[in-house]
Amino acid sequence: MTVSDLKLPAVTPTDSIDWKAIPSPAFVLDESRLRRNLALISHVQRESGAQIIVAFKGFAMWKTFPLLREYGITGATASSLNEALLAKEEMRGEVHVYAPAYSEAEFPLILDLADHLVFNSFSQWERFRPQVEAARAAGKELHVGLRVNPEYAEVETDLYNPAGPFSRLGVTRREFRPELLDGIDGLHFHTLCEKDSDTLERTLEVVERNFGEFLPHMKWVNFGGGHLMTRQGYDLERLIRVVRAFREKWGVHVILEPGSAFGWQTGWLVSSVLDVVHNVKDIAVLDISVSAHMPDVLEMPYRPRILGARDPGEGQETHREAHDYYPYIIGGTTCLAGDVVGEYVFDHPLNIGDRVVFDDMIHYTMVKTTFFNGVKHPDIGILHMDGTYERVKTFGYGEFKAKLS
Repeated sequence: MTVSDLKLPAVTPTDSIDWKAIPSPAFVLDESRLRRNLALISHVQRESGAQIIVAFKGFAMWKTFPLLREYGITGATASSLNEALLAKEEMRGEVHVYAPAYSEAEFPLILDLADHLVFNSFSQWERFRPQVEAARAAGKELHVGLRVNPEYAEVETDLYNPAGPFSRLGVTRREFRPELLDGIDGLHFHTLCEKDSDTLERTLEVVERNFGEFLPHMKWVNFGGGHLMTRQGYDLERLIRVVRAFREKWGVHVILEPGSAFGWQTGWLVSSVLDVVHNVKDIAVLDISVSAHMPDVLEMPYRPRILGARDPGEGQETHREAHDYYPYIIGGTTCLAGDVVGEYVFDHPLNIGDRVVFDDMIHYTMVKTTFFNGVKHPDIGILHMDGTYERVKTFGYGEFKAKLS
């Protein structure tokens, strides 16, 4: 079956949603859009023969995990003890764990939870190998892997480049120690960031060149995350072909662990206007924070889309004549001077109470929020297939205080 043969779920049109009926602020996941992504991911898993698991660092909305299981997603990848606990308690499938380093205090707990355990260095493997061997001797079925760094990536932003100069993530070929591979049955690499399958294909050529001599001794290879297979235009057929070819060539089980692909374009951050002030330009102050609730806007950086708004200068002359050109700087509610998204143009004046809806705010955004400045944290809600809205989580003083001492 090809992608063109798939019958994907219809998605809820944004212009049919009553945004005023959703309490502000709120992260809102749309079930119809999530189901569409899951149908695509399930197709790739079925046709490629790879195992696709969800990376909690990108998507960890555990209220949706029953839906993931419905589409054949059988595991999750965790980068900490807390994420491993969440995987065991709520995902209820295989627990894959990788972290740049494990501590003595937490490792026994992680070891107990993990089905797949990946080490970032040979020194970590040597340090914790006795505990791994003891667990295996006691009957625990555990796959153990090593992260490698192929020193090849096509990531434009240094902050998100795992294979950049002097990276601490993974073992390079020149630091590789084949004599310590006894007990290791898999390799793991992660060098992609929201890339297409052609980048994966080029990356695999480098992985094979640098580490191919060790692949015949492995049972599995984890291709990491960054496979944005649910983005419109992504070459899914190439991905399927590349994974199949690698599996057949090396006789290994292949694992993919995307995060963004699950939550991509599945929902919004709904906010409302608290005030409009003027300082040469009109500035709308919203009931959300860019730094606390949309940190990637500042870190990446990138410019999020606002429903119903456009960029300054876009159709400026035409719209000015039609009297629907209203530019505003959009800012957050914290005391941070730089808590600003940027300038957008609306076709109507913004008034206190108006909703401002940021698009594509589920993947990564939700997992990176903070309680900075004590500002109200957005709710978490789900817009269901029948059009009903479920408010699944609201935050208050208790969560803010519990985070502090």
